[in-house]
Amino acid sequence: MSKLSKGDTFPDFPFHTAGGEDLRTREVIARAKKTVFWVLRYVGCTSCRYDIHVIKERYGEFTALGVQILVVLQSPPETIEADLKGDEVPYKIIADPEQRFYKRFSIEAADSKEDLRPKDPILALKFQTKVDQIKASGFTHGKYEGDELQLPALFIVEADNSVSYAHYAANVADLPTVDELLDIVKS
Repeated sequence: MSKLSKGDTFPDFPFHTAGGEDLRTREVIARAKKTVFWVLRYVGCTSCRYDIHVIKERYGEFTALGVQILVVLQSPPETIEADLKGDEVPYKIIADPEQRFYKRFSIEAADSKEDLRPKDPILALKFQTKVDQIKASGFTHGKYEGDELQLPALFIVEADNSVSYAHYAANVADLPTVDELLDIVKS
């Protein structure tokens, strides 16, 4: 399928959550004013683990605005459940080990590990700041799975299934922070 753009209609399709639910995008999107699909790599990825934690810690700020977040991971449900055991998240995680979500929306992988890193000085600083926060928080790498070179993406979908924001990251630092995302959903 092709990449999503602002103004597109988000397609209806089934997905499976890490918690064992079989759902459809349209039924989930209808539950909130806005739905964020935060597409990461896999649960063992240090940066992804950190993002999952930060989203969890700040989730109330999103729900206060009528926004729900679904995180998409290449991990199977049992790996996600084992990895997050004791650290329950208040949002749904889409378990996508077959990478159907990634393929459906043409979310590409980088050509090399070097291409995952930002070359732009501003994004390089943003990336280093995040690395420092990850280290300070004590997050470590878990099990490798999925496509190690997978790039992230982020989509915001309105209750009427229209895409109001679509961003395909050029590297691992090229996504909005939680603060930046809060500003985007407020606009």
